[in-house]
Amino acid sequence: MKGFLNVIKGVCIFLNIIAGISLTFLMLLTISDVALRFFKMPIRGTYEMVAYSGAIVIGFSLPLTSWLRGHIFVDFLVLRFSKKVQNIFNLTTRCLVLALFLLIGWNLMKYGMDLYQSGEVTPTLRLPFYPIAYGVGVCCFMECLVMVGDIFKILGGEYE
Repeated sequence: MKGFLNVIKGVCIFLNIIAGISLTFLMLLTISDVALRFFKMPIRGTYEMVAYSGAIVIGFSLPLTSWLRGHIFVDFLVLRFSKKVQNIFNLTTRCLVLALFLLIGWNLMKYGMDLYQSGEVTPTLRLPFYPIAYGVGVCCFMECLVMVGDIFKILGGEYE
């Protein structure tokens, strides 16, 4: 079990590194574009590249954020219950999140196939849309594995 959880964590870290690189690119691109606009030389396609980078940042950082439980918790009510009730609540929410991200990931993969088949591209740089849909879809499936890992931790009594 530990090996499975370590693999999930490793993949999450790798995806987060990609998100960090994309965020750095997004910031440098925006700063460069604003600075070059001062000299009447804007960077062509900045809007498209910022949108792509934003999708990568959000999608690829999601699994590690969930793994580390870095998102907002409003659990002041749940903490008043016994450990057993807390575990039932946590199992229920993890199962719901698992189902939700399975649906989102599946639909993003279908959407990516539709984008690929239609040849949809951005207007300025002519970049294809489908790789972003596939990438974020894979990250949604990775989020499902994070939820499975959480379920194993809850059932094993290792969930904090």
